[in-house]
Amino acid sequence: MKKLAILFFFLYTFVEAQRVEPLIFQEKVHDFGEIEEKGGKVEFEFTFVNNTARPIHILSVEASCGCTTTGYSKEEIKQGKKGFVKASFDPNGRPGYFNKSISVVTDYEPQPILLQIKGQVNSGLESNATKDLTAKNGNLRLKHNSFSFSKVFINREPIEKEFMIMNAGEKPIRFLGKVISPQYISVIIPETIQPNQTATIKIRYDARKRNQYGFFSDVVEWQSDDELQQVKSFPVYATIEEYFSPLTEAEKSNSATLKLESNSISIGRIAGEAEIQREVTLKNIGKKSLVIRALQPNCTCINSTITKNNLSPNEEVKLSLVFNPQGRVGQQNKSVTIYSTDPQNPVQRIIITGYIPN
Repeated sequence: MKKLAILFFFLYTFVEAQRVEPLIFQEKVHDFGEIEEKGGKVEFEFTFVNNTARPIHILSVEASCGCTTTGYSKEEIKQGKKGFVKASFDPNGRPGYFNKSISVVTDYEPQPILLQIKGQVNSGLESNATKDLTAKNGNLRLKHNSFSFSKVFINREPIEKEFMIMNAGEKPIRFLGKVISPQYISVIIPETIQPNQTATIKIRYDARKRNQYGFFSDVVEWQSDDELQQVKSFPVYATIEEYFSPLTEAEKSNSATLKLESNSISIGRIAGEAEIQREVTLKNIGKKSLVIRALQPNCTCINSTITKNNLSPNEEVKLSLVFNPQGRVGQQNKSVTIYSTDPQNPVQRIIITGYIPN
């Protein structure tokens, strides 16, 4: 009995394998190649031959997208005669790669026949944009190999920016797993980018969660199946400041105002490796209390400190600056950035210059 069941299974498999298709299409997949977004609709006619032993009617033809319209042979198609299914695609407003399916149902069997159209829609705007995508990361192309936010504000809603990318390879690129990023940065990336297709990466930066002032560099990273470079790792740059609404003239005259004794210091020609110390007076010449939020040197060779952060009107404090010349030669141009609650000038900078001979 078991042998008989196996025999029937193989006979069924053989018959199914030998079963011919009822409609023989010259091609079931048509590639339009590159078409222009403003060039109007493109059409293709799939032709077929009735390969059954009786006449066939096409009952329905449905496309997977409203951008694709279809037409087909409405009359009876006799045995051995030809029929057609026509597909029309409208590229307007659809830049990038497309791949659409068309389902054809006949009165011969309920199983639909699937056809496919595909291609790449080029737009003048996109072409200009992709010219700037010169930075390489495997098969990805970007404008820069980093994402810059310029200014973000510690007392405002998070900022979201979009960055264009393109798959310059010959195979689709799939992004795998979760994005690794700091808790104050969130990243949304497309699951797949087809060859020559552009897409956008959305990055959201929440300065409130970072809760620090100054310029910062972070890294976001994720995995892909890009055969040239699987790990995608990019720095994210942002300068965090405090936002102040525009002031009226009356508000300006009554606000806190930070005045620096000097915004530049020359430490001259430096001999030896001993640390050099300087002081700068910071004074609140306004009519409201002032808070010095943060001090940020642009070099680890600079140490900056103050004895108090809150200054009443007409109060001053000494800013101590210590420069360590060890391991440095040549012209030195360093800075310390001061972040305060002066609404008219919340970010001020002191430049430190000097020269260290070889």
